[in-house]
Amino acid sequence: ALSGGARLGARRLAGAAPRVAFMSTTVGAPAAAPRRTMVRTLLESDEAIVSSPVLIKGWVRTVRDQKTLSFINVNDGSSLEGVQIVADAEGTADYAAVMARIGTGAAIAATGTVARSQGKGQLYEVQASSIEVVGECDDSFPLQKKRHSLEFLRSIAHLRARTNTIGAIARVRSALAQATHAFFANEGFTYVQTPLITASDCEGAGEMFRVSTLPAQLSAMPRDESGKELDFSKDFFGKPAFLTVSGQLAAETYACALGSVYTFGPTFRAENSQTNRHLAEFHMIEPEIAFADLFDVMDNAERYVKYVVREARERCPGDFAFFGSLVDKELPARLDVLVNEPFERVPYTTAIELLRAEIAKDPSKWEFPQVEFGTDLASEHERWLTESHFRKPVFVYNYPREIKSFYMRDNEDGKTVAATDLLVPGIGELIGGSQREERLEQLKLKMRESGLKEEDYWWYLDLRRFGTVPHAGYGLGFERLVCYVTATANIRDAIAFPRFPGGCEF
Repeated sequence: ALSGGARLGARRLAGAAPRVAFMSTTVGAPAAAPRRTMVRTLLESDEAIVSSPVLIKGWVRTVRDQKTLSFINVNDGSSLEGVQIVADAEGTADYAAVMARIGTGAAIAATGTVARSQGKGQLYEVQASSIEVVGECDDSFPLQKKRHSLEFLRSIAHLRARTNTIGAIARVRSALAQATHAFFANEGFTYVQTPLITASDCEGAGEMFRVSTLPAQLSAMPRDESGKELDFSKDFFGKPAFLTVSGQLAAETYACALGSVYTFGPTFRAENSQTNRHLAEFHMIEPEIAFADLFDVMDNAERYVKYVVREARERCPGDFAFFGSLVDKELPARLDVLVNEPFERVPYTTAIELLRAEIAKDPSKWEFPQVEFGTDLASEHERWLTESHFRKPVFVYNYPREIKSFYMRDNEDGKTVAATDLLVPGIGELIGGSQREERLEQLKLKMRESGLKEEDYWWYLDLRRFGTVPHAGYGLGFERLVCYVTATANIRDAIAFPRFPGGCEF
């Protein structure tokens, strides 16, 4: 679409890797049609792009038709902004017939020449010599030029990515995912894909989706000898199986062989929650580090969060400008603090003391004013610590053992475990991590306390029998991270097709 130097410069501006194009020519052959130019590449190019031929493909956002002159705003998803295509009766082939078919939502391919824009807010526009209507769009298209509520957009999730808000969230989400893999690669981690189907309940909470091929008819379901329980030995896996709530236990096995690993994939929880912070299907980033303790986990988690937020802001400046101006004006300053200042670290007991002192001033302001050692911090407690007291992300660590999972290592005091939660402003808990219990007998004791059977976790116990080492890890809910960096209030808007109780559309 551009001359060699201009194309390379444009791609660098767009954050893409430089690409060398090898082209052959044939004497007497007609001139080749321009290659497709992405809107973002065009908008971020320097002056060298003016007068260059381009081919723009995308979806029409708006049309202003003035009989012999029309202005078409086209967006192809590569950026928040679209580009203005100028069509006129004299310079655009079959002008009247083409414009009669173009409306909001239509897909078009416009060939033309880049010109300096005569309007405000955009450097360049495209003077169209021809426009192909790739796909027409009738008047029933639900995304007309007006504001739509996020609640309404959830009902048309198959189309909502064409809006500014959801499109921007999707681009930032992609940048965060790409930065995640880059961070762990740079840190020397091995990427491991852990199973989605499991017989283990990592959290011990029992809120799991069952996976079964047993007959759907009650009368045909196999029963055990008592006739009261289902006989899962007749099921596909020969035992009860579930969708995983975490890849942690499987990741630990590879960490105890490869040193440092991470998994990044979907997880599932059958929790009957309709809050704006929970999904039934979500994604977890779960690193596991051998020869590591709790403080190694906090160090790595802090580096990770800072890195991915910094990278996403660099790759998606237009999207972050949109969030900072139209969604939450305090977001830029909040992210500046996250990237540039060290996170706070406070023991759980200190956090409880701070909360008790604050609540004592006026208990009526709190939904959960009873706070003491053993309290599982509520969202209002977490947000007060991060938003009002420390005004930055906070690691709370060394939690009471009674409120944490069986695999977390007991501290020497016998009351707490080497566990940490990273709390961030606006969200609350973003990361949960711990040093894992590497002592065989102590782990077996904790499993009995949690009502777990050793025979179900024989392979997990083997890690403690054969060359056990101190190791630690953490889990980060990816959709919560997306919510945090984009100031998205409802987690159902941070994923393409949200799954929740009563909701499994698309």
